[in-house]
Amino acid sequence: MKAAVFHKPNDIRYEHAEDPKIEESRDAIIRVTSTAICGSDLHIYDGVFPQLRPMTLGHEFMGIIEETGKGVTNLKKGDRVVVPFPIACGHCHFCTHGLPPHCENSNPDHYGPQSNLLNGKGGALFGYTDLYGAYQGGQAEYVRVPFADYGPRKIDDSLTDEQVLFLTDIFPTGWSSIDWANLQGGETVVIFGSGPVGLMAQKSAWIKGAGRVIAVDPLNYRLDLARRVNKVETLNPHDVDVVQAIYDMTGGFGADVCVDAVGAEAERSFLEHVKSIIKLQPGTDKVIDLCMQAVKRGGIVPVVGAYGSPYDNFPVHRLFDKGITIRAGQAPVHTYIDELISHIKEGRVVLDDIITHTMPLSQVDQAYKMFRDKADDCTKVVLKP
Repeated sequence: MKAAVFHKPNDIRYEHAEDPKIEESRDAIIRVTSTAICGSDLHIYDGVFPQLRPMTLGHEFMGIIEETGKGVTNLKKGDRVVVPFPIACGHCHFCTHGLPPHCENSNPDHYGPQSNLLNGKGGALFGYTDLYGAYQGGQAEYVRVPFADYGPRKIDDSLTDEQVLFLTDIFPTGWSSIDWANLQGGETVVIFGSGPVGLMAQKSAWIKGAGRVIAVDPLNYRLDLARRVNKVETLNPHDVDVVQAIYDMTGGFGADVCVDAVGAEAERSFLEHVKSIIKLQPGTDKVIDLCMQAVKRGGIVPVVGAYGSPYDNFPVHRLFDKGITIRAGQAPVHTYIDELISHIKEGRVVLDDIITHTMPLSQVDQAYKMFRDKADDCTKVVLKP
């Protein structure tokens, strides 16, 4: 088969890869019909998250069941499915407590409670380095899906790939950030980052009852898209002091909820880049600090942007003094996905309006560069094998 194979930072190639095979009774083989590039994939592509040997990337994918192991009785050849990005067994302590990203059984070589930089990680993810299970990803013609009796969900033929593809990751991730905030109705929600996850968080905030949704991003084309598809207010940190603007918009209190949908690779100045190199800290935690400044006392800061290393200037003083609640982590996709499918089917949310580019998988190198460089107003790329 052909696949998007990562070799080293900034080097991903469309080339032949080994065909996946059934290895365990609960496996399925899926022929991929649509896949996407996620902002988290850029952490590997840019070398922020280390991967020392070739790997097929991609954790946002869907397709057609081609083969199943003997233990998979709820799916059959020809079924059309969407696949959650965490790999989870469905039976361990964390899976049964609504935390499938922390599955005890999907990442045996690197799993543990400590969450160190190079060991003690959580459950496995598709196409996301050896540290997270070493499973080949879905930016390929075919992919092996472990625990296929638990993860994949069947999709009606009445729905297009583009309508449901983002159930794999970014919609549940955006939904998680708002669900964790426990909105009661009428709150002001500020979402830092208007990339794909931020856009999904904006959609989720309206569904969950927010009274006001404000998007923050340094790129005007992303803010234009947010206003157009999600009807939100917008702030560009190049134009205003964002924290002061949020105080002014909320009677001086700050927002009820500030979501970090950016993560470690936020826009930085030259001096900030130098500082991160000197301190051996990939990226920055500046967006968490902005969230803590902009949120009201007693407010909530959900963090769904990815972080992979410690930061020695973490603003714990704000966390304590303001009595802030933080909730962070990978989205428990399996927990939310059935509810989210119903929102799509019943017309409460549209997901495909954030797609800016659809390209053949054979152009994956060009697609990654365009997505990373934010060229051609690129927000979300869907790839077709």
